[in-house]
Amino acid sequence: MHFPAHFRFAGLLLAAVVAFSFAPVSAPSVFAASQIKIVVNNQAITSVDIARRVAFLKLQRTSGNLGAKAREQLTEEALKLQEAARVRALVSDAQVDASFARFAASNKLTPKQLTQILNQAGVTPKHFKSFIQIQMSWPRVLQAVGVSSSGGSLSTQDLVSKMLERGDNQPSTTEYILQQVIFVVPASKRNQSTLNARKREADQLRGRYQGCDSAASVITGLRDVTLRQLGRIMQPELPPEWKPLIEKTKAGSATPARVTERGIEFIVICSAKTVSDDKAAELVFRAENNDEADSADAKKYLEELRKRAVIANK
Repeated sequence: MHFPAHFRFAGLLLAAVVAFSFAPVSAPSVFAASQIKIVVNNQAITSVDIARRVAFLKLQRTSGNLGAKAREQLTEEALKLQEAARVRALVSDAQVDASFARFAASNKLTPKQLTQILNQAGVTPKHFKSFIQIQMSWPRVLQAVGVSSSGGSLSTQDLVSKMLERGDNQPSTTEYILQQVIFVVPASKRNQSTLNARKREADQLRGRYQGCDSAASVITGLRDVTLRQLGRIMQPELPPEWKPLIEKTKAGSATPARVTERGIEFIVICSAKTVSDDKAAELVFRAENNDEADSADAKKYLEELRKRAVIANK
């Protein structure tokens, strides 16, 4: 994975492996009574959280006032986490675990060995995985809200080559073939009664669906119903608002119907298969790439979140 300079994973593991290979290092004492030190929109950041981030910064051999840097990083990450939850862009625990395992493997460690290093350093795998989740989710937030980024300048082959150079196995992802069914509700007729009626119609159609090949014939004669062939879409490209529903739906079935700005919609999963070609590698690489967080627009967006937030330092 690629992160901003102050979060380079390679530097983290190099420092950690060297430290634990040649000298016994005592973990920082982070298990004293936990006290709330910062509150970000009702989310508490404790003295234990700060101590673990300080330990994390030490592994990266960061200089300066580590306590102040830890507080600043954790405050920003709380804002990012809350926004990711709001726009439904949080990556799943399974994706975080997979990234954790890939990171361990790229540094010639097992997940168990990486866990041991993090525990010995006083960081803990839980704190590290929380960091990974935020770093992976934030680019999806920016994509969901339409914030431009500095990422995307490298070609697919360049990205894959960079990934292979650093020792990763080419990652896989799920390739979906999707159809979208929209029960249109014009703005002039958008009221709860109409939406409920259209929702019942959509649910009835979902029950009659016999697969994507016969979709056109199934909706023939239905009033104000649109069928869109979405084609091939990789898992990292799924819109945040649909992603959890699509991932939970089996191939050949349809997601639950939901209200959208167009009316009532559902997505049909025509097929779903695991792929590991260059396109898949590019998308997974970009999804885990945090270059977007370095763009001017992204920084401005984060600053706007900070201005709207209620932040109390204690």
